[in-house]
Amino acid sequence: MVSQSLPPHLPSTSFAELLGIEQIMDNRIQPLWIPEETVHGAAYTVQCGPGDNLMLHTATHQAPAGSVIVVQAGDEKFAMAGGNVCAVAQKRGIRGFVIDGVIRDIREIREAGFPVFCTGLSPKPGTKEGPGNLQTVIQCGSVFVNPNDIVIADEEGIVIVPASQYDDLLQKAQKKAAFEASQTLEQWQSAHRQKIQQCLQESGYTDPRFELT
Repeated sequence: MVSQSLPPHLPSTSFAELLGIEQIMDNRIQPLWIPEETVHGAAYTVQCGPGDNLMLHTATHQAPAGSVIVVQAGDEKFAMAGGNVCAVAQKRGIRGFVIDGVIRDIREIREAGFPVFCTGLSPKPGTKEGPGNLQTVIQCGSVFVNPNDIVIADEEGIVIVPASQYDDLLQKAQKKAAFEASQTLEQWQSAHRQKIQQCLQESGYTDPRFELT
């Protein structure tokens, strides 16, 4: 499974530079706590109805180990999950939740070290009646997410890499990261200065006050 081979050291920024803004989730969705490592995994998609969390709770018992559960919630008034649901997901090897909605039991989740990205908190739990769906195309954080797309989430943001593009983008991201790691700050500064000078000239900033020193 692709999610088992994902390199946890590559941050979301490495992939964001290679994708369009339509693959970057809104910054309304923030980490409940700052995970030590970037969360990588294949998306297990969940769509919940207003005020209801049945499908997320179902996914907790169905999603494969190594996956990230991504949720399109029906509103931001009722909690999609709490401490026990997150504990079960963690026990089953699920790598984290990304929820366009709210959760509760923040202290329990933080102490357990289970990564959750969401829009906020609510003490009120949702019902378990439906409607909802599993493993279908959803919209989360203004990004359309397909089952098995690759989720890359950390304190910088959340990036969704289409599954068909992942292998190619991973190679490019790894190559770029290796090159940047080999550079000294002086080398980076020199290359950056040349790039900015070129951009200024190409954009018509020819006035002497825009010259770099």
